[in-house]
Amino acid sequence: MSKRVLFTLYALLLALPLCVSAGEAPAMPEITVAFIISGNGVPPDLSTVQDAINASVADRIGAKVKLLPINIGAWNQQINLMLASGEKLDLMVDGSLNIFNYTVQVAKNQLLPLDDLVAKYGAGITASMDPEYLAAGKVGGKLYMVPTVRDFGGNYSLCMRKDIVDKLKIDVSKIKTLDDVDKVLRAVKQKYPDIVPLIGQTAGTSLLEGYQTWDRLGNYTGALVNFGKDLKVTNLYGTKDYAALLKRFRSWYQDGLILKDIATNKDDWSVYVKADRAFAFLAHTKPGWDAQATVQASRTMVSAELVAPFTTTDDVLDFGWTIPRNSTAPDKAMEFLNLLYSDPAVYNLIVFGIEGKHYVKLPNGLVDFPAGVNANTVTYSFAFMGFEFGNQLQGYVFNGNPPTIWKDMADFNRRALKSRALGFIFDPMPVTNEIVACQNVLNRYRVGLETGTLDPAKTLPEFLAKLKEAGIDKIIAEKQKQLDAWAKARS
Repeated sequence: MSKRVLFTLYALLLALPLCVSAGEAPAMPEITVAFIISGNGVPPDLSTVQDAINASVADRIGAKVKLLPINIGAWNQQINLMLASGEKLDLMVDGSLNIFNYTVQVAKNQLLPLDDLVAKYGAGITASMDPEYLAAGKVGGKLYMVPTVRDFGGNYSLCMRKDIVDKLKIDVSKIKTLDDVDKVLRAVKQKYPDIVPLIGQTAGTSLLEGYQTWDRLGNYTGALVNFGKDLKVTNLYGTKDYAALLKRFRSWYQDGLILKDIATNKDDWSVYVKADRAFAFLAHTKPGWDAQATVQASRTMVSAELVAPFTTTDDVLDFGWTIPRNSTAPDKAMEFLNLLYSDPAVYNLIVFGIEGKHYVKLPNGLVDFPAGVNANTVTYSFAFMGFEFGNQLQGYVFNGNPPTIWKDMADFNRRALKSRALGFIFDPMPVTNEIVACQNVLNRYRVGLETGTLDPAKTLPEFLAKLKEAGIDKIIAEKQKQLDAWAKARS
C-alpha cells in the first residue's frame, strides 16, 4: 500500500470524530423564564442557581433554563417591549394585578392557549389545585394562565397588639363581628387615651380594602354582593349594607377611635404600632399573617377573623404563569412549569437557592439564612416571594412562620367560599370611557367615606350622583351582559 493511500486513510480516521460530532443531536433548546423581583435587585448568585437548576432539570425535560428576573418597576415596560418586538420569551409570570396586563395580552393574541399543553405535560399542575381554580385562568373558553398555588382568597380580620389584648383580658376568640370590634376599640380608647385604637393597613387606604363579602368582578364598579351567591350585578355603593358600614366608620371617627388623618397619612400600620401610637388595623389576611405582622411591627400581633375566607376570580388570578407566542419551545416551557408545581426540589431550588450557601435547615425542620447572613446580604433568595413560583405549598417553611403554615393554607383554600362567578373575567373595552370616569369619582370619594373622614349623610348621595353621571349604570349593564353570556356558556 502506497504512502499516499496510507496517508489518505490516516486523514480519514482523524476526521472521523469530527464527522461523528457533526452528526450529534443539536444543542438543547433554552427556555427564557421571566419573573418579578424587587428590593435588592438581581441576586449575585443567579447564574450559580441557574446552573444548579439545569443540572437537575435539563436531562429530564430536554431543555435548559435561562432565568430572567425583572424589577417590578420595569416589568410592564420591558415585558411589553419583548412581546411587541417578538423577542424570545418562553414563560413568564402574569396575573390580574395592576402590574400585569393579562387580559390585554390575551386580546392582542400575545399568549398561547395552554389547554393542550397542560393536558400533555401538566399532570403535576392539575394535581396541585382545585379544577375550578385552574379553570379561572380561561378567557373565551381557553386556558391562557396557570394560577400559582398559594392563598386563593382572603378573610377580613382585626389585627391587634397582643400586649394590650392581654392587659385588657380581651378574648380574641369572641371577636367575630364589627359590633365586637366596636366594644374592643372603645375599651382600648378608655384605658389608653394616648393610643389610637384603629388605623389603616396601608397609607391612605380604605378600611374596607380587605373587606370581602362581594365579588368586584374585576374593578370597583358593579359587583356581586352577599359573597357572590347569585349573579345579579349591582352598584354596591347604593346598597343598605354599604351605607351601614359607612355610618359605623363615621361614628368611630367622630368618637376618636380612628386616626384623624387616616385618609391622608403617609405611613403604614407598622410605623404607628412600633412607635406605641396605635393598637389595631383591619386587614385582608391569610394563614401565617400574625407571624408576618409580628416581624413587621417588632411586637407580637394577634388577629380575629371577622369575615370567612372568600374566593373570587381576582384572588385566584393575582399571580400565575403564561406562555407567550414568542416562545420557541412551548412544550419545554410547560414541562419546566410542571416541575415547579410538582417537584419540591426544583421549586425550593428556584425559591431558596442552594442549601448551605443560601439557606440552612434547622433542627425543627424550618429553614433560615446561614449564620451571619440576612435578607439584605444573602447572595440568592426569593424566600419571601415564594407565591410567585408555582406551587408554594410544597415549599420549605421559613423560620418565624408556623411549621404547619402550608397545611393551614391548604385548609384555608378548602374552606373558602367561592363566588358563583369564579372564572368570569370582565372585558372592560366596551365601557372604557365610563370606567375611567367612574374611577375618577372613586378616587375623589371612596377613601374619605370608607375611613369615616367624610360624613356619609351628606357625601354618600353626592357620591352616588357623581357615579351615575359618570356612567356606572352602563358599566353594570355591560358586566351583567357579559356575566349572563358566561353563565349560559357554562350551563
